[in-house]
Amino acid sequence: MHIGSYPIENPLALAPMVGVTDRFFRQLCRELGAGYLVTEMLAANPALRNTPTARLRGDFAGEASPIAVQIAGSDPAWMADAARYNVSQGAQIIDINMGCPSKKVCNKLAGSALLSDPEQVSRILKAVVSAVDVPVTLKIRTGPNPLHRNGLEIAQRAEQSGIAALAVHGRTRSDRFTGQVEYDTIRDICDSVSIPVFANGDIETPQKAAEVLAFTGAEGLMIGRAAQGNPWIFREIRHYLDTGELLPSPAPMDVLDVMQRHLAQLHRSYGEHSGIRVARKHICWYLKNRVNSEGTRRKLMRADSTAQQFSLLHEYFHQQAHEQQSPSRRRRLAA
Repeated sequence: MHIGSYPIENPLALAPMVGVTDRFFRQLCRELGAGYLVTEMLAANPALRNTPTARLRGDFAGEASPIAVQIAGSDPAWMADAARYNVSQGAQIIDINMGCPSKKVCNKLAGSALLSDPEQVSRILKAVVSAVDVPVTLKIRTGPNPLHRNGLEIAQRAEQSGIAALAVHGRTRSDRFTGQVEYDTIRDICDSVSIPVFANGDIETPQKAAEVLAFTGAEGLMIGRAAQGNPWIFREIRHYLDTGELLPSPAPMDVLDVMQRHLAQLHRSYGEHSGIRVARKHICWYLKNRVNSEGTRRKLMRADSTAQQFSLLHEYFHQQAHEQQSPSRRRRLAA
């Protein structure tokens, strides 16, 4: 698989998610098997370009090539300017967001709200493609609502406009993240265009990943919410696709190691006060569905120092590791 001239040897992509897929989480996912990463969404509005949040989201120092930066907006001129600006900052691929269903984005007629206006979609795509000399990609949904599924038309317009690759979340804007994913629509899109397509939506297990690839004919998979608190999913999917075998879940001490590194980076980047709060949502995702984690999660939501967060996590995961040891192993250690 290629995006423009860039080879994507491992087409397992981490979906861009605002407030989640910052540089630190992207690096963890790459380390654990993701092959393609896109930054958090950056607003095209030039007045928002130099805010502290925008500078943090646009920080991709030290990341491996190709560096893909996602932009969002509704004005073709602003989008073209945002593309040029981000390329000047080191972006090697520009990704256009027409998939976000959030009210905050859609109320500004950006994100998936644009799917209701195919002509404006074409104007934006052509403006951005002509503005930069790097590949431009697009993320979409299957349409504005279940009564108006125009994903196939948008995909064809994208290819005609010079878009180099496409990611398709298999739901409409109004569906948000509920209901069945339309893998049949993704399949139809894959059949109708010659550019690479990433299938996206509810890919939560290695087995589901293999099924979606086989059914849709997509060249890659894009994984979003299933990676929250579980960056190991990329390694597990890669192994299953290569061997047909399932990897065991990461051991408690492996989870602790990744969490400690992730949280330490958040604390350093955001500062202790904000970093503790940013870390809380990641902690909830990491501990979700883990045995006897509810009490620890409640304590961690009240923790007001980095030392306390690390101490509580250390205590919980060491207890989990101890409980996973066989009785005979515990007896030998105690002897």
